[in-house]
Amino acid sequence: MRFLLPLVVAAVSVVGLAPAASAGSDDWSADLSSAAVTWGGSPRMGTVDLAPHQLSSAANAVSASVDGSGVEIDVRGQIGDDEWTEWRTADASSPAALDKAVSVVQVRVVYSPGSSVGLIRFKASSVPVASDVEAMAPGRAYRVYATREGLVGGTTANGHVIKSRDHFVALPSRRGLAGNNSGNYTVQVCASNGRCEWAPVWDVGPWNTKDDYWNPSATREMWKNLPQGKPEAQAAYSEGYNGGKDQYGRKVANPAGIDLADGTFWDGLKLTTNSYVTVTYLWTGSGPLATVHTAADPLNVRSGTSSATSQVGLAANHAQVRVLCQTTGQSVTGSQGTSNIWFRIAAGKYVAKAYVSGVTGATAC
Repeated sequence: MRFLLPLVVAAVSVVGLAPAASAGSDDWSADLSSAAVTWGGSPRMGTVDLAPHQLSSAANAVSASVDGSGVEIDVRGQIGDDEWTEWRTADASSPAALDKAVSVVQVRVVYSPGSSVGLIRFKASSVPVASDVEAMAPGRAYRVYATREGLVGGTTANGHVIKSRDHFVALPSRRGLAGNNSGNYTVQVCASNGRCEWAPVWDVGPWNTKDDYWNPSATREMWKNLPQGKPEAQAAYSEGYNGGKDQYGRKVANPAGIDLADGTFWDGLKLTTNSYVTVTYLWTGSGPLATVHTAADPLNVRSGTSSATSQVGLAANHAQVRVLCQTTGQSVTGSQGTSNIWFRIAAGKYVAKAYVSGVTGATAC
């Protein structure tokens, strides 16, 4: 559980965002001297997302030169219709190295309190880099300690205002932070009772903000001497790593590697207390993706291909799910129309095609 600050939007006009999205250039710029900044999270951070930018040729690295102070520049590359590489941080001397060459990139400017920024210049290039993406579905999975976030009425790092029994998660690195009402960074969280929820990453924490522990040491942002899959907070709490403190020097009071919103905690997983869960970081995998579309409520995940079968989990609205295969079953009418196709998204877990979109290339079960 963490304290979050309310949403604040600067009362200024946006200047220079349109030029940042001009097509077909490997050198471009954006003037953010009057940009509207969304604030949230704890520690407090502000963000401005620039429009996606078309490069003149495929590249896997972007450098950034900033007129100002107190900001960091994150970059990601588009690899599908709504699929992206993980965010990487860039500056003038150390470009953001993406795990594959892309033709479209997006920039996120991250502010700290008291920061200022004017013109930012970007340059795309190609550098040697090893891919972090697994050539298999659904992606890397680790068993980590989960805590309930709560904080109804607070604002997450991406500007989402937390509502009662909400459905999202927080990870201690913004490398996997999705935008508000976006699920292009989604985790599959499974409890020991067999229930799972698919939820978007909408907040940063707990404890740390630069601990992408699911990545190998070669690309992990901090704590590179820890085993892959072990959160720094877990090592600090259980083993006295870093003097038992997080990156801010605070004494770590639990080994949490993920925070769960109340609805994910209580309704999706049916948890009653903080506990270890198995988390799959779906953007590190491959294969067909489906995006959940509901009226706002989470989608029921069933044990079979009929709405009469038992509910064995939930998939949050906007979440992306990896589709392992498809089969036929009961006809269902949902937000995407009527269909008798069901997608298997984990062993013994199915969702109706009528409530998801974007699937191409799914094989038969």
